[in-house]
Amino acid sequence: MRVLSVFGTRPEAVKMAPVVQALAAAPDIESKVCVTAQHREMLDQVLQVFSIQPHFDLDLMRPDQCLTELAAEILLHINPVLKEFKPDWVLVQGDTTTVMAVSLACFYNRIHVGHVEAGLRTGNRWQPFPEEINRKIAGVTADLHLAPTEHARRNLLAEGVADWRIVVTGNPVIDALRQVAALPVPAEIAKLMDRLEIGPGRKKLILVTAHRRENFGEPLEEAFSALKELAHVYRDQAQFVYPVHLNPNVQEPARRILNSIDNFTLLPAQDYLAMVHLMKKSTLVLTDSGGIQEEATSLGIPTLVMRSTTERPEGVEAGVLKLVGTDREIIVRETRHLLDDPRAYAAMASAKNPFGDGQAAGRILQAIRDFQER
Repeated sequence: MRVLSVFGTRPEAVKMAPVVQALAAAPDIESKVCVTAQHREMLDQVLQVFSIQPHFDLDLMRPDQCLTELAAEILLHINPVLKEFKPDWVLVQGDTTTVMAVSLACFYNRIHVGHVEAGLRTGNRWQPFPEEINRKIAGVTADLHLAPTEHARRNLLAEGVADWRIVVTGNPVIDALRQVAALPVPAEIAKLMDRLEIGPGRKKLILVTAHRRENFGEPLEEAFSALKELAHVYRDQAQFVYPVHLNPNVQEPARRILNSIDNFTLLPAQDYLAMVHLMKKSTLVLTDSGGIQEEATSLGIPTLVMRSTTERPEGVEAGVLKLVGTDREIIVRETRHLLDDPRAYAAMASAKNPFGDGQAAGRILQAIRDFQER
């Protein structure tokens, strides 16, 4: 059986890495990897951490490339790869432009598509943008829906997907997280912790990530104003660390609002190994990311989500996540509640994580085999 794994961004690569490793170890499968390089630099970091060498590299990242141009380039360049390798299955992950375009190209070529992390929904086509529509298009074209949770499975059933086409596998991000968390702390992170005096009996680390398109402009400025106020309130107790996304729409307001604060450190975008160890050392995470909602909470770190919706409501229901949006007053209030109330913090830190047990990759392989037999 020939299986082609296709991804283009860092989050996709992280979640697909354990699956790629499992495919490579399977004697009954010929496995190859294709990257679109939708995010070149951040993708390459993950490939290095997991020792993945792509067989096909489309190298499609261009400066200031719009979504329409990117989608067209992916459709144009993935087709020769499909013709050359002739896969029985193509695996895609999540909700990027790569996922949407590749799944559509596979449909045109009558190739089976397995959608990893299928069934995530907010119910709002603009939140997140363009991810909500990307994953719905992938859901329409997919033959096999590899859902991370029961909640995701119910979303798919509600959309009319046949039950036998859905397999709940857990999320392979937990498989990846366990691998990387066991690696030694990178030297640069250890030095940063010492320089900022972070650790037991010293200052707390508050980790920030923010980059969502729908938050560009006023919402991001409002969130950054909240972070500035919080840094002032906890100037003697906490250090805020923010690896800033490469997008200029994030870089400019972050540096303008946050750069001159004594206990606020803006870092370049970090590789996955460094980010995992930053999360491990954090007391609290404030984020608008998708994957970090799963990763930080799997490490027992309370996480406030700076979005109005989340496609991971099971995390909110379990008590490991809390939605705070981008309103300055709400972000400040909820952050202070967790940092000032030990009982509230302990309740969130000890809640059971719903996103997986680290065995998702094996279940994904078995699901493909079972589908093939059927």
